[in-house]
This record gives sequence, C-alpha cells and structure tokens, in this order.
Amino acid sequence: MVVIHYTAMTSATAACNTLCNPDTQVSAHYLIAEDGTVHCLVPEDMRAWHGGAGRWGGVTDVNSRSIGIELANPGTCPFAAAQMDALCDLLAAIKDRWTIRPERIIGHSDMAPGRKIDPGVRFDWQRLARLGLSVWPQPVAVPPDTVQFRGLAARAGYTADVTDEILLAAFRLRFRPRAAGPVSPDDMALIADLAARFPVDADTATA
Repeated sequence: MVVIHYTAMTSATAACNTLCNPDTQVSAHYLIAEDGTVHCLVPEDMRAWHGGAGRWGGVTDVNSRSIGIELANPGTCPFAAAQMDALCDLLAAIKDRWTIRPERIIGHSDMAPGRKIDPGVRFDWQRLARLGLSVWPQPVAVPPDTVQFRGLAARAGYTADVTDEILLAAFRLRFRPRAAGPVSPDDMALIADLAARFPVDADTATA
C-alpha cells in the first residue's frame, strides 16, 4: 500500500527535521518539498512510523504494510504544481516496483477516519486516478438503498470500527468534499461503484 499525507507544518525543512528526529517517533519513507524535491528518508523495504492507528481492508498494521509519502503543506493551501508532478512520478515508480493496485494508494484520512483529514480537500485525487495511480468512482445508474452504505464502504476498504457519521465524513472528504447532511443517493451512486470495481481484499495482501 501507499499512504499519502500532508505535513501540517510551515516548510519542508521543518518537516524533515521532525521526521528525522527519533524523539518525535514519527517518520515516512518520502518527503516531497513544495518545489518538487523528493527526500528519501526511509528505505521502502523498511518500516516507517507514518500511519498510526487505523486500517484499510484487512490491513490493521498499516505501518508494516505500506509506504508513506509526506507532502510539505500546512493543510491550508493548494499543493504546488511541481510537488504534484514529483508525486505522480514517484507513485508510478513505487507502483511498478511493488505491483501495487490503484485502490491501495490511499490518503491518511481513508485509513484513519475521524482521526486524520490529510491530504485534505485540496488534494487532486482525480489527477492520480486519470494516471492509474489511484481510483475515482463513476456513479452507478441506479443507486442502492442508503442502508447499504456501511457494507459497501467496508467492501471498498473503509473500516467499520467508527460511527456512520465518521464513515460518511471520511468518504466525502475524498470523493464529495462539498456534500453535507445524511447519506444521500449521490453518495450511494459513488460508493456502489467503488465497491463493485475496486473491492479491497479482506486479506492482508502485501501490496
């Protein structure tokens, strides 16, 4: 798996100092600066402490089964073009090296709903999906009943160990950031497509 984060810090230098400080007990495999410079901090075949508590599909120890990429961004501004270009190049290389499926390239908020919100509403997931580096749903013609939302979300990879409200918020943060209110037919049209086309295996596949 790959998990994408933002640093929520003022600069790449500040983030690098934190990620390289053993006392902070946080690390990532890569840090991408605003100008597109890629800093390799931890070898890909070693564990980094970037994910924390959470899960994706059957993977409950995300740190041991994923590559973490930090984007230098305070969380309040768009991601720089050079930074996104570098991310796409890096993801393509990682995906090929480890045979990672697009549905297993996720955000921190996907694996830790209610606890994390990065990479946030300004991150361009659709660009990644167009390049085959992640997924984006196409609404099904006939949305299923809203009572099926939790089950379909679990099939798409989301944990069931949170409330309905937190689960919906995590899904919308990535796919419908401007939506509000209870689960709707529009939500169902998208989650049904994700669950049908990109089901996340319940096992703990290495990639």
